[in-house]
Amino acid sequence: MSINYLTPEFVIERDRDRCIDCQVCVRQCANLAHSFDEEDQKVVSDDSKCVNCHRCVVLCPTRALTIKRNPLEFKENANWTPKAIREIYKQAETGGILLTGMGNDMPYPIYWDHILLNASQVTNPSIDPLREPMELKTFLGRKPEMLRVEDGKLAEKLPPQLELEMPVMFSAMSFGSISLNACESMARAASEVGIMYNTGEGGLHRNLRKYGKNTIVQVASGRFGVDPDYLQAGAAIEIKIGQGAKPGIGGHLPGEKVGEEVSATRMIPIGSDAISPAPHHDIYSIEDLRQLIYSLKEATNYEKPVSVKIAAVHNVAAICSGIARAGADIIAIDGYRGGTGAAPTRIRDNVGIPVELALAAVDSRLREEGIRNQVSLVCAGSIRNSADIIKAVALGADAVYIASAALIAMGCHMCQKCYTGKCNWGIATQDPNLTKRLNPEIASRRLANLLHAWAHEMKEMLGGMGINAIESLRGNRLMLRGVGLSDRELKILGIKAAGE
Repeated sequence: MSINYLTPEFVIERDRDRCIDCQVCVRQCANLAHSFDEEDQKVVSDDSKCVNCHRCVVLCPTRALTIKRNPLEFKENANWTPKAIREIYKQAETGGILLTGMGNDMPYPIYWDHILLNASQVTNPSIDPLREPMELKTFLGRKPEMLRVEDGKLAEKLPPQLELEMPVMFSAMSFGSISLNACESMARAASEVGIMYNTGEGGLHRNLRKYGKNTIVQVASGRFGVDPDYLQAGAAIEIKIGQGAKPGIGGHLPGEKVGEEVSATRMIPIGSDAISPAPHHDIYSIEDLRQLIYSLKEATNYEKPVSVKIAAVHNVAAICSGIARAGADIIAIDGYRGGTGAAPTRIRDNVGIPVELALAAVDSRLREEGIRNQVSLVCAGSIRNSADIIKAVALGADAVYIASAALIAMGCHMCQKCYTGKCNWGIATQDPNLTKRLNPEIASRRLANLLHAWAHEMKEMLGGMGINAIESLRGNRLMLRGVGLSDRELKILGIKAAGE
């Protein structure tokens, strides 16, 4: 028998003075980290099965449980870290690639945290959002270079636009990777707040079609669930080329997640793996992309804006210039900290660039070429709070996508095991015993609360700048200053250092 060199990552501590052996933890853990010992008549734990999801800790009626990182120490070595050693142990044991969920957790710079906002003083008074109207409404889509007005009315028809009550949307998370209850929670919240949610590449479940005016349907390389009715069901269409967590590769939904409902929605056999190829096999050039963009516009009678989503990579500015000229109405740029249900660890942690730098570079390039108004920019990749949104808009974004923040609002505890399908919070799973743990009515309320709170904060920040409309902030980098950044980083971001 070979030795398993992997030791438990976490340790479950049970306070025997508090534990009443009620077995709540046993019933709640999908990973079987807790069990009831019939011989000793007590609950016991298996540390090796714990993923640190906190479900047992939160629901324990006597607060008897604590989960801590295993204090096991390796010999100190700045190069061969415990993480690097454990990953080698794991691959030597399995012979497989390392998988992970959620976004990049490496200690790279978070540029949002190195950018500060301006505030009005004396000569340019601030605005009190409690007494003055503040406008967060945002329109996404191609804008004309000028507008003709006759008799006080627009004299020309505008290209199709997405109207958002605030510059935030729920990013693409497919039915299959997350539960139907999670999808419905976002759809409900989007409808209430007046924003959009994205179906991801898993098609649109029949129960969600009633939220069509708040839905962006996605066309990805696997073309799952795509038919004429699907294209007509939403307010916009997004072509997914790349994803921030795994640029350059496709997706894989394992067959055990493809039950009857996922099968019907994705239009694939029950139990079959849903493989998304790395490329679209009809797109090998900007000209090919243009053909697909206009095919989708033609299929929807030119009534819906078409977005193109790409991962933030090294030549992102040139790529986005080509996409804008190919006829896209919206470009979504997903940075390397963007979340995912499943990605190879090496890809997630080493491929792509921060979305802050990508966004600034793209906005600058499109302005230099005089085509900025031809396309709206959406920023994605770990937008954590309202300040990140304000900074993104000032760097050039028209709106942002949020995903991880939305999952956390619904109950996600970032255990990064989405790919196992054993999400104890009922989010990243298709197990009916687990999905029922997420109540769409409660989860949608939490999402709406989050967005309402962010909207209040955004108005406060805009008012402090002396700005009463979010549109006036778009691309206004004079409102930003950098702290702890190199001259090169400041130049790419297009902002001055604090104190200048």
